Formats: sequence, C-alpha cells, structure tokens
Amino acid sequence: MTSDERMKILGMIDEGKITAEEGARLLGALSKQKQKGKGSPEGEPRWLRVRVMDLDSGKETVRVNLPIGLVNVGMKMGARFIPEADQESMMEDLAAALQSGMTGKIVEVVDEEDRQRVEIFIE
Repeated sequence: MTSDERMKILGMIDEGKITAEEGARLLGALSKQKQKGKGSPEGEPRWLRVRVMDLDSGKETVRVNLPIGLVNVGMKMGARFIPEADQESMMEDLAAALQSGMTGKIVEVVDEEDRQRVEIFIE
C-alpha cells in the first residue's frame, strides 16, 4: 500500500464520504493485497524449491532453489533424474501447478530403493 492510497482513504473519511469503519476495512484490504504481492509484482510465486532427504537419517542431502523464471530450464534438467515411467506425468503436474499459481508442496516422491524423499515446493 502506498502512502498516496492511504491518504486518499483517510481523506475520504475526513470528508465524510465513507465511515471510519469502512476506511479501516479498505486499509486492511490494501495491506493484505500488498502482503500477497510480495513475491512478485503480480503476486505470483518467486521460487521453485527442491529438497532431497535421506529417509533413514532424516537429513537433507540436496537443496535447490530456482527462480520461477528459470523453471523451464530446471524442469528439463530435472527430467533426467526422474524414472521414465513417472516423468511425463510429473512434468505435466508441475507445469499445471505453475500455470495455476499454486503455492506450497506440489510434488513428493519417495524412492524406497535409494531411501530418499524428493519434495518440490513453489513459494
């Protein structure tokens, strides 16, 4: 929220165009909108985060943080490490999640043979 927006709302209250309660709601809505938009100007997520954890120790063995702008490159690189049977479906799910603006954990894969868990987040 810019100070201009805030001053306009306060001016509307002062002029009697809106009540103090209505002004407070507007200020709250602008504040929430600003917080939502922190990730990028459009309010979309900024990072794709990949974590690989050892199932036995629970320790993180790999941590990769990619700017969303580089995700296509990252998806192509990461596709080499996904078993071919799961590759197409997982890449389609990831692309759909990115396009929909989804945030949070979007993929979790457990490899029992290698005793590893891979998690992918969008934040």
